[in-house]
Amino acid sequence: MNTDFQHGAMGPRPPDEDAIMVLLVDDQLMIGEALRRILASQPSIGFHYCSDPNTALKVAAEVRPTVILQDLVMPGVNGLDLVRQYRQSPATRDIPVIVLSTKEEAAVKSEAFAVGANDYLVKLPDRLELIARVRYHSRAYLNQLQRDEAYAALRESQRHLMAANLELQRLTKVDGLTGLSNRRYFDEYLAAEWARAAREGSPIAVMMIDVDEFKRYNDHYGHLAGDEVLKTVAEAIQAHCRQSSDLAARFGGEEFVMVLADATPGRTEELGTGLCRSIERLRVPHLASRVAGHVTISVGGALAVPEADTSPIRLVDAADKALYQSKAAGRNRATMMPEGVA
Repeated sequence: MNTDFQHGAMGPRPPDEDAIMVLLVDDQLMIGEALRRILASQPSIGFHYCSDPNTALKVAAEVRPTVILQDLVMPGVNGLDLVRQYRQSPATRDIPVIVLSTKEEAAVKSEAFAVGANDYLVKLPDRLELIARVRYHSRAYLNQLQRDEAYAALRESQRHLMAANLELQRLTKVDGLTGLSNRRYFDEYLAAEWARAAREGSPIAVMMIDVDEFKRYNDHYGHLAGDEVLKTVAEAIQAHCRQSSDLAARFGGEEFVMVLADATPGRTEELGTGLCRSIERLRVPHLASRVAGHVTISVGGALAVPEADTSPIRLVDAADKALYQSKAAGRNRATMMPEGVA
């Protein structure tokens, strides 16, 4: 019967400097538990126990330890024969092996070194000595791996994986159609900037932007053409993000939103008007519009200095009310709420 238990990570491990993994091969559960307790005090040392020597080679190939603690005397298996097998297998041939014996015997020790063991300990070993030898042999092994071409390939693979993970994280924040930030990231960003502005006593502004008569555009030109309009408007909005703290996002449907940290009333008003004029200059045909013969937008903005323990929802609501006023006044214009209304 093979009894496995461990603390630390299981399975193949990238050979990082602090990722030490000990594999103990010993048929005595008491020894396994005693060594586990000794190593459990070291958070950077993982431990895996194999009680069945017949599976030791397979387990070592799977766990990829940085050091193997190998008992010499086990039922039906010679511990020295196992050391020979480790040295013959490509997966384990370079892994340091510390043999464990019940007593100090010069002949046995000499034979152990002859077949490929790296060290020799009498069990149960002293706690400090065991930890020191595990760390010493693991560091030597990891240093060797770092010089190995196969390890270089592994690190390259890990870099690709990290880049893929970063790209995945980025995609979770991006609206798939327009390439702007999505609603979820807008909510997170606004909450963070609101809290920062409250701490610093600085102003923050929100601009709500809506494509005028967009439903009529879709009905007249089709949804694919409507998607192209949203992309075009998004590009124009993004072009107005001129400070590193500016954020443009798709709020939903044909609505967009901008967050302006450290905003001023003058910049907010100028930006709203500039957005409307930049979309007008594109002259994207919209024959179904009751506003103009081309695509236009309406903008509503609000600015406030947040107070502690308040919600940014009030600022979004104020900007939305300003947007409604722009629409009620005939669309294709920007309306700014007076400062402090939010």
